[in-house]
Amino acid sequence: MVRTFRAVSYMGERRIRLTLQYDGAGFYGWQRQPEVRTVQAELEAALSRLTNREIRIVGAGRTDRGVHALGQVASALVPERWDASELRRALNAILPKDIWVAEAEEVDPVFHARFDAVARSYIYYVGTAEEASSPFHRRWCWPLLEGLDEGVLDSAARAIIGEHSFRAFARSGQEERGDRCTIYGARWERWEGLGLTFEVTANRFLHHMVRYLVGTMVDLGRGRRPADDLPALLEGAPGLLTSPPAPPEGLFLKCVHYSTMDIEELEEPIDEDLS
Repeated sequence: MVRTFRAVSYMGERRIRLTLQYDGAGFYGWQRQPEVRTVQAELEAALSRLTNREIRIVGAGRTDRGVHALGQVASALVPERWDASELRRALNAILPKDIWVAEAEEVDPVFHARFDAVARSYIYYVGTAEEASSPFHRRWCWPLLEGLDEGVLDSAARAIIGEHSFRAFARSGQEERGDRCTIYGARWERWEGLGLTFEVTANRFLHHMVRYLVGTMVDLGRGRRPADDLPALLEGAPGLLTSPPAPPEGLFLKCVHYSTMDIEELEEPIDEDLS
C-alpha cells in the first residue's frame, strides 16, 4: 500500500522519486559498472552536476544490456532547495537524449525504490509483419517476420500464471532468494498490425527470465516445439531445455507497481479473444 507523508525536508534533504524512460541500445544495462556506459551512471552524473555534490540513486531493478524502459523508477536524496518539478526540468535539460525523466515527485524520506515495489511489468514486442523491418520499428522489437499461432501463445501465457519455479528460464539463479516467482498477469495481444506483444507482471523476475519465456513461447507459436514443453519446463523435467532467449531489443520495463490494488486488477480473468 502506498504510504502518505507530510512533505518536509529530511536533515536538509528531500527524497525525489523519478520515473524514467530510456532507449537501452546505447547502454550496458542499468547498473553502474566501471568503464562502460550505464543508465545509473549517467543519471548520477547529471544529479551530481546539478547539486554540486556526489549523488547516489536507488533503482527499482536492473535492466540488462540493450533492454529499454518506459517506467523505470529511481529515487535520490537531493538538497532541500530542489523541488521535484524543478529537478525534472533541469535533469531533462542536461541528460543524454536516450534518457528522459517522465515524472518526478517528492516521497517519504524512507521510500525505497526497490524494496517498496510489490511487482514489475515488462512488455516484449515481436514483429511478425514485413513492416517490422522498418528502421522506425526494428530497433525496438524482434523482427521475426513470420506468423505465430496465437491460440498456442495464449495457452502458454496462461500456463505461467501463479507461483512456479522459473529455474529453467533463468541465465543465473539467486541462491539467497530462490527461483520461485509469482506471475500475476501474462498475455499476448496484437500490436497495431505489426505483430504481437507479450506483457507479464510478477513479484520478481530472474536474470533474463522474460527473454527465455518469450523465446520458448515463440518457438511454441512457430510449431517448433510441442505445446506441453512449457509446463514440463516449469515442473523441472530432466534434460529439457528452453529455447534461446529472445533478443534484448524487444524488451521494455513497462512500469513498477507500488500498490497492491494494481495487482488485484491484474488477477481478473483474461479474455480468451485476442482481437
